[in-house]
Amino acid sequence: MRSKLRLGRANIAYGHDIFMASVSLPLSLWLRMGDSIETVPTEFLVQSTLLFAVISTCVFWPMGLYRGIWRYASMNDLIAITKAVSLAVLIFVPILFITSRAEFLPRSLPLINWFVLMALLGGPRFLYRLIKDRHFELTVDPTSKPGVPVLLVGAGDEAEAFIRDLARQPGAAYRVVGVLDEKGHRVGRQIRNVSVLGTPDELADVMRRLALRAERPQRLVVTKRGLDPALMRHLLDLAETHGMSMARLPRLTEFESGIGETIEVKPVAVEDLLGRPQAVLDRPAMEKLVKGCRVLVTGAGGTIGSELVRQIAALGPSRLDLVDNSEFNLYSIDLEMSENLDGLVYSAHLADVRDQSAMTAVFADAQPELVFHAAALKHVPIVESHVAEGVLTNIGGSRIVADLCRSTRARKMVLISTDKAVNPTSAMGATKRVAESYCQTLDRARAGDDCQFITVRFGNVLGSTGSVVPLFERQLAAGGPLTVTHKDITRYFMTTREAVELVLQASALGSADAGGIFVLDMGEPVRIADLAEQIIRLAGKRPYEDVDIEFVGLRTGEKLYEELFHDAESLAPTGNAAIHLATPRVADREVLEHAIHELSNAARAGDNAACRAQLAQLVPEFHSDSPPSDTMAAK
Repeated sequence: MRSKLRLGRANIAYGHDIFMASVSLPLSLWLRMGDSIETVPTEFLVQSTLLFAVISTCVFWPMGLYRGIWRYASMNDLIAITKAVSLAVLIFVPILFITSRAEFLPRSLPLINWFVLMALLGGPRFLYRLIKDRHFELTVDPTSKPGVPVLLVGAGDEAEAFIRDLARQPGAAYRVVGVLDEKGHRVGRQIRNVSVLGTPDELADVMRRLALRAERPQRLVVTKRGLDPALMRHLLDLAETHGMSMARLPRLTEFESGIGETIEVKPVAVEDLLGRPQAVLDRPAMEKLVKGCRVLVTGAGGTIGSELVRQIAALGPSRLDLVDNSEFNLYSIDLEMSENLDGLVYSAHLADVRDQSAMTAVFADAQPELVFHAAALKHVPIVESHVAEGVLTNIGGSRIVADLCRSTRARKMVLISTDKAVNPTSAMGATKRVAESYCQTLDRARAGDDCQFITVRFGNVLGSTGSVVPLFERQLAAGGPLTVTHKDITRYFMTTREAVELVLQASALGSADAGGIFVLDMGEPVRIADLAEQIIRLAGKRPYEDVDIEFVGLRTGEKLYEELFHDAESLAPTGNAAIHLATPRVADREVLEHAIHELSNAARAGDNAACRAQLAQLVPEFHSDSPPSDTMAAK
């Protein structure tokens, strides 16, 4: 099917060129003779035209005019056209002279026909390129330059831009020896004189052919963004099998035409291997939620909080207030906002969500309509050692923010939660479950225009502070080994951008079931040992040979695998397939508030043991005294 499609496109171009060749002779004669063309016998004109068309038919295909892609017409295509047209004219003139002595045709006709046919063949190609790109550049053959031989994956705009920019650099670091087309539609064609040699599945054959030409590539460069993660993992396997490293290009906007700096390929990001198909988002609904509203974000300098700030700012709020208790984190996001978002009204507040008076002052100043509560203590081992601090921040801070949302009549509060809150085996997970319960009870008790409380639950965020990926990268930079707690431990992963986009989408959806918890689709869980191996291989090294992986045992409070739903939480569909709604587990509000009050008193007294015991009473599924084991659902 693919070969038929490729042949069909080439045949269309071939037919176009033969038609143009047929038109070129009478058109050239008319340009030379004007109205005097009537003196040329019609039969002679028809025979001459047919002769030139037949000669062109025999010349054009063997001259390689149909290996190039019109979308990327360049100097190489112009050179090929020049050769083909010149040969056709040179063959036509003696044959015509032998058969008829060309007695009715002016001697200048071959030269005029050469120029006319050049224009008729080259003009449509470059016009098509101009319409597509609004510009075109004529460059020389990039394969004639020195540099590291590379094989590109993706026969699209990114590959063409990369080849074009390399051709402009006298001392380019890379030399493109071929292209692989993941769809196969352009195999056998050329992009700026670089051949599209096959598909990724045909890599072994492509490598053999390149080796015979002494052009064996040393690096596989992925040019296309958003390739299926399974294909990316397959490409990584192929690259390793054939002794190549693997890299990817920057986005097109990072090396637009006209930039003279050297292009540097980048390492393949882990998220390229672990991601899922992009969720379809209702961006108008997200913009409607935020545009023209006063928005407040707690934990605004953290991984999730800072990405929330960036995406919310792009949706046009009337005012944006940032809250964080870390001076450095607040300074960082404040500096970014001041540099990149001119005209946005925003304010940065150095305040702790645990401080009732400070947060009251912040809410009095900001008067928020939407509140995104991302502030939390999230590191399991640290909260295990400081349970009281986890209670004060994750429960006490959440209660203060929620109560202020009610008293100031905010429209919505969104609590950012975690999969660790499901069947928690850590104090951190238990504190987040209590925060979920508190917001659920407030949402179920609301009436009319009262504040709506929305909880969004998701798993690990790639690259976030303290997450496993930065840890692996530091260990790899130090020469290893990479440490994994258990050979079978798994986690759900998503990128920060994905997580925040779906948080905003869930917030825009609202909930038909009061107190429901939105759970983001995290795809399939990832085995951490596999993740460690992939990170080693992305660095061009071999797991367990060049860099070792050590299994050090589960830490206190750590699970083997995560859960996104509790058994008592039934699932309901939402307006977005990437978001699920977990129906609430009902808690008595008065009992919960009294228990939180007692728990907060123990936390303020610094009594970690009492806090842990009371958490176990509030969250019956919290097994704080159970040691980690292979059979326990633990994180």
